[in-house]
Amino acid sequence: MAAAVAARKSRLHNALEGLALTATLQSFPTFAAAAFLLKLLGNNDLVGDPGVAIFVAVASLAHALVAVTFGPSFPAFCKTVYEPKFFDRTLSLADKITEWRTQPVASLQLVTIVLLLSVMAVVTASVG
Repeated sequence: MAAAVAARKSRLHNALEGLALTATLQSFPTFAAAAFLLKLLGNNDLVGDPGVAIFVAVASLAHALVAVTFGPSFPAFCKTVYEPKFFDRTLSLADKITEWRTQPVASLQLVTIVLLLSVMAVVTASVG
């Protein structure tokens, strides 16, 4: 199965897949939480502004590009933002996500994000 996946997947396809996974699963939650935190702190510039979504999307993509560019060269420095399994040609997209989720560090990141967003949602709902 792994050989069949590797044979069908081009180098460009694999790189784009890895970049998309990095941006979606690692960068996007960080910038979405930052925008949410700014809103909680009373920044009224964010109310109803579509620029927030654009900022989060562009920042997530830029962050992922930097992580993907420097991650392989500086693994100790980029260990929390670069995941080598996202660029493994032998894994399918679902397998890449599964391999990432089963790591203790990724599990801790996911739990932290869920708890942070949950607390911010409760605070936002109670403040008004």
